[in-house]
Amino acid sequence: MTHPAKPVANNANRYARYGLSLPSQTLRALEKRGIYCQPSVSIEHQHLARRYVLRGVESGGAVADMGRYCAFLNADGSPAPWLQLIDSISGNGRHAIVIAPELVRIEMLRIGHTYELAITRLWLKSEEGHTRPAIVTAPLFRGHQGTLEVELWKAENKSLRGTVAPLFYTAAGEVLDLPQRFDEAIRNISGASACPGCKHTHVAVAPTANKGGDL
Repeated sequence: MTHPAKPVANNANRYARYGLSLPSQTLRALEKRGIYCQPSVSIEHQHLARRYVLRGVESGGAVADMGRYCAFLNADGSPAPWLQLIDSISGNGRHAIVIAPELVRIEMLRIGHTYELAITRLWLKSEEGHTRPAIVTAPLFRGHQGTLEVELWKAENKSLRGTVAPLFYTAAGEVLDLPQRFDEAIRNISGASACPGCKHTHVAVAPTANKGGDL
C-alpha cells in the first residue's frame, strides 16, 4: 500500500535529494567493482530560454554479486528523453544526460538477490528574495530488502531483463504494492541493476524532434 507523497525540505531528507543513503562499506564495494552511479541532481540555467532546469545523469551497472542504477522519468512515469548519450570504454558508469524542469528519479541497489528501491519526485520552486530556485523533493516510493530469485545477471537470463521486478514486503510480511505508473520503469531498472558491464541506457529514450528543440 502506498501513501500520498509530501514535499520534503531541502535538507530534511538527504536521500530524497541525493539518492539512497548507503553505508560506507557498500560504497567501497561498488567502487572496488567499478560501478559508478550518480543519483544526485543539479540546478542549471539555460541562458537562451531564460529558465532553470534540473540536470540528471542516468548511470550505473552491475557485476554478478551486486549492482546499482539510477534513471529519470517524467512525472507521469514515462521515460524522460535524454539530451545527450555518453559512451565509455569500461561500462557501469554514465550513460545519458537528462534535462527538465521536473524529474522523477528511480534508483535501485542490488546485492545478490536483495534489492533496494527509491522513487523520488524532484522539481524547482522559486524562493522569495532569491533569483536561483531551490530543489523540492517528495518521496514517492521506498522499498526495502526486496527479493527476486531470478539471476538476471547470468547470460542465459538476459532476455528476462526488463520483464520482472523484485517483490517488496511490509514489516508484517505483506506484499507491498508498487506504484502502477512506474511499473515499466521498475522492471527496466531491475534489469539494469543486473546488467554486467552496462554500456547503454535502460530507461531514457531518444528525444522527439519537437522536444529536442525545447531543451
